[in-house]
Amino acid sequence: MIDRFAGWLRRVDAAPAEDARPGPEDMRLAACALLVETARMDGRFDDDERATVERLIAARFALPAAEAAALVADAERAVAASPQIFRFTNAVKTHFDERERAALFEMLWEVAYADGEVHEFEENLLRRIGGLIYVSDRDRGAARRRARERRAAAERGAEPPEGDPTR
Repeated sequence: MIDRFAGWLRRVDAAPAEDARPGPEDMRLAACALLVETARMDGRFDDDERATVERLIAARFALPAAEAAALVADAERAVAASPQIFRFTNAVKTHFDERERAALFEMLWEVAYADGEVHEFEENLLRRIGGLIYVSDRDRGAARRRARERRAAAERGAEPPEGDPTR
């Protein structure tokens, strides 16, 4: 899958826009790569973060657990091979609608909160991603609040508040 995505990225640079349309697998990989980059931003990608990314990807794209884990592994390779996030954010901005971009942004906050603390590098990255994928300030704040409330509810063992970032 990573080779296919890399080929698509090369076509985007060389071909007219109508020839560079990604397939569903490409869009899943772009979204997952942003989640992985968020998880790695504090210098580690721990088991809680990996489990969160896999759970979110499985729910968002209706994938079995094994396929979600394989997609996360592909995304890790894609992130390691790419010196910047622009290609991933551009793919999301171009091919996700407003609701899908806002939902992805909430998923990014879920990942940032997964290890129990939000590192300043994660906050900075999410600020940049939010702008690059055109998520409004209002939606960014609401996404962060919902993700934080879900994390707090999980820590208390309570029922999480309404809202599903994978919608």
